[in-house]
Amino acid sequence: MKSKKIISLFLMLGIIASSLVILQYFVPIKDLEAITSRDRIAVFSVTMILFLLNKSYKSNPQLVPSILATEKENDRDKVRPDVSFKDVAGLEEIKEELQETIGFINNSLKYKKMGAKIPKGIMFYGPPGTGKTLLAKAVAGETNSTFFYASGSEFVEKYVGVGAKRVRTLFEKAKKEAPSIIFIDEIDAIGTKRNSESNNEKDQTLNQLLVELDGFNSSETVIVIGATNRLDLLDEALLRPGRFDRHIHIGNPNMNAREKILQVHTNDKPLCKNLLIKDLAKKTTGLSGAELANIANEAAIIAVRNNKNIISSKEFDAAIERVIAGLELKNPTVLLKEKRTVAFHEAGHALTSKILNTDIVQKISIVPRGQALGYVLKFPEEDRYLHTKRELEDKIICLLAGRAAEEIIFNEVTTGAKDDLSKATNIAREMVCSYGMTEMGNLALDEVYIRYNYDFIRKEIKIITDDAYSEAKKIINENIDILHNISKVLMDKETIDNEELDEIFKAYKPKFNYAT
Repeated sequence: MKSKKIISLFLMLGIIASSLVILQYFVPIKDLEAITSRDRIAVFSVTMILFLLNKSYKSNPQLVPSILATEKENDRDKVRPDVSFKDVAGLEEIKEELQETIGFINNSLKYKKMGAKIPKGIMFYGPPGTGKTLLAKAVAGETNSTFFYASGSEFVEKYVGVGAKRVRTLFEKAKKEAPSIIFIDEIDAIGTKRNSESNNEKDQTLNQLLVELDGFNSSETVIVIGATNRLDLLDEALLRPGRFDRHIHIGNPNMNAREKILQVHTNDKPLCKNLLIKDLAKKTTGLSGAELANIANEAAIIAVRNNKNIISSKEFDAAIERVIAGLELKNPTVLLKEKRTVAFHEAGHALTSKILNTDIVQKISIVPRGQALGYVLKFPEEDRYLHTKRELEDKIICLLAGRAAEEIIFNEVTTGAKDDLSKATNIAREMVCSYGMTEMGNLALDEVYIRYNYDFIRKEIKIITDDAYSEAKKIINENIDILHNISKVLMDKETIDNEELDEIFKAYKPKFNYAT
């Protein structure tokens, strides 16, 4: 700003000097007789340079915020994806649901004859890494539409009107490029519920988005696809029919879907002939598509690191451990006393899981990974969608069995059960507040009731966890020899696989009776 004022001042002086020089040329002035032609050229040149500098400052105003000054047309977010449904594995039902939208774009005449209208918006919701963005690109690829990608956070700015302007600009570009797909990732950044006391920039951006969704002409083939991990946070006005007509849940894949996803991500990799993708799918219960892709990639990296030409189940097992448990610490400085405590802790988990048959124990390890000093890698025999009260209680027993083993062996407990306690408490809380599995009856408690009656709810949770802890101690005391044997092998070898665990159990006769 200061340099602009200085240039303007010198420009005024230059104009005055140039005027005097011109005047002296036509009307000789006695005091300016010494000025030569070279001096005149120099004065004119300096004045012209100052004029050009001043003009350049005017064409680039410095008071405008940079975020507004750089709002220019660009093709950064406009692409024509080469992704199709062939690249999307394991989401057959969702792909079938989207076929109608694709058919309307590719052959709208037969739908219009029946009086059908194209859905204006589709909302994908579900946990992260399940393929929401990939599906949106595949829809654009299947219809040969222009794909506009935007993140919800791109519309959030402190300057008033910037978010609304960006929404208008995005929709204007999409209409020009129709047929087109607008994909707004993490839409909850701008689409959260409004309230009577709120009138901020985010609300104005949401209002503009609602207006744009309502303002489509029937001749414009523009579909908006939103993606969020939290559907419950979104404003009801955004989710109503006529805006986002269809809500499609994209969850973590089941076993068949995991098998197809792993096949897609291992097609270009040299696999061992004995490797069965179905076995890998069984070991990866609960993992998302992104995590499965990461496992396939990690297995290839581990094979290269070990100078192998093919990828075997050993590399995949190591990759699964890497993704689930974290990075293995090569030179841990764990005290012998702590190592022994961890061995009994993990043995307690494995023992109860095996006896109660809650999950298949794949591996027990006391090799530190990430922040954990040990872990039990286990997976269910098959995908489960419903759980009985007894099964949930058994899960809590298995989670608390590590601490129970510590108390039985060392007559003391450690901080190693922090994560176990958190998971057990969460299951017990769901049993009380959501599943109606306690003396409170068949009730699902809302947040208001929980807030004002938490002391009573906490007592119910404590009853569940205390009973589970007593059951865990009972199982371990009845099978104390197996516990010692497992911990001894862990101290010697640091890891036990499922076959070795079966051999230990064959040598003893496990005992357990449910408490009445």
